[in-house]
Amino acid sequence: MIEAVRGDIVRERVDAIVNAANTSLLGGGGVDGAIHRAAGPGLLAECRLLNGCSTGDAKVTKGYNLPARHVIHTVGPVWRGGDQNEAELLASCYRRCLEVAAEIRCRSLAFPAISTGVYGYPPRAAAEVAVQTVLAARGSPIRSVRFVCFDTETASIYEELLTGQEAPF
Repeated sequence: MIEAVRGDIVRERVDAIVNAANTSLLGGGGVDGAIHRAAGPGLLAECRLLNGCSTGDAKVTKGYNLPARHVIHTVGPVWRGGDQNEAELLASCYRRCLEVAAEIRCRSLAFPAISTGVYGYPPRAAAEVAVQTVLAARGSPIRSVRFVCFDTETASIYEELLTGQEAPF
């Protein structure tokens, strides 16, 4: 099942939530700051041991005080007009999160709208990459992917893109 909902990712009761992190993994604004605040100091302590993360890659930690057992941290690209490999880097974020989730035997995963906040990626273009990448994830052990959108406009974009689509898993 793949679905889009309007909500707060820190409240998701799934095996793993995805954090739209910065390269340091040490917290920041937006989704990243909200996840760090909700998870508590254990998350920051574990993130310090990970030595950061490259754009397009993903690393995993425990969920600490979150309802989710794990947090998969990924670093999306900063939007620079669309001709700096942004779409491929964003697709890599989603692919790597799905791979990491499979490695830790997750069956349910919640994504935010990666890179659409302070990184400036246009929401529709980002949603198109997200949906196409998740739909291409054939053979994944994951059974449920939820795109958790902070606002109604973003949720509507995902809902439109998902209409008539079947989960590949």
